[in-house]
Amino acid sequence: MASVLAWISGSGVVQGVIIGAALAFLTAIVVMNAVGRTIATTTNGWNSVVTVEQPGNGILVRAAAAKALPAVNVFEEAAYWTTTRDGAGITLSGAHEYVLRFPAGQLPPNDAFWSLTVTDVVGYMVSTPIGRSSFNDRSDLARNADGSIDILLQRDSPPGHEQNWLSTPEGKFKLTLRAYLPGAAILDGTYRVPPVERAH
Repeated sequence: MASVLAWISGSGVVQGVIIGAALAFLTAIVVMNAVGRTIATTTNGWNSVVTVEQPGNGILVRAAAAKALPAVNVFEEAAYWTTTRDGAGITLSGAHEYVLRFPAGQLPPNDAFWSLTVTDVVGYMVSTPIGRSSFNDRSDLARNADGSIDILLQRDSPPGHEQNWLSTPEGKFKLTLRAYLPGAAILDGTYRVPPVERAH
C-alpha cells in the first residue's frame, strides 16, 4: 500500500488533481461573477438582483444569485440592495463621513419592515462603539424640517446627531438595505434608493 501511495504522489496525479480542482474553482468564480453582472441592476450606486430564486432560472443564474445573495427569499418576499460605493462611484471607507438622505415619505415601501445594515465588505457584522450596526422601521430616527431623514454613516460620533448615526469600521465597508414584503413601487421598479453621499 505504501508503495502505491508513493507511486501516486510521485507520478504527478495528486498535483494534477489539485491544480485541476483549483483551476475549476477559479473558472467557476469568474463565470459566476460575469453572470452576476448580467442579472444585477445598479441605480445610484446600489446593486439589486430581482431574479433571485425565480422559477426557470438556469444553473448559472442560480449559482450567481446564490453567490451574490446567499440564502435569500424571492424578490416579491424580500428586496435587497447592496453597495460598497458612494453615489460618485468611490469605495466606501471609514476614513470618510457619509449621509444617506431619504426624502420625505421615501423610506423603502413595504408591508412588513425594512432594515439598513453596515458590514465589512464580505458581509460580516462589525463591532461598533455604540453596539449598533443597523436601523430599521422601528428605529426612532430624527426627521429634518422637510420630513426627510438623514442617516449618518461615519466612524466617530456626530455631536448632537447620535440618534441617526451608524458607526462604520475603519476600512472598507458595505451597506445592505432590505425591504420585506416590498411595496408596489419596489416591485414595479419605480422606487429608487437614494445615493450615499460623502459629507466632507
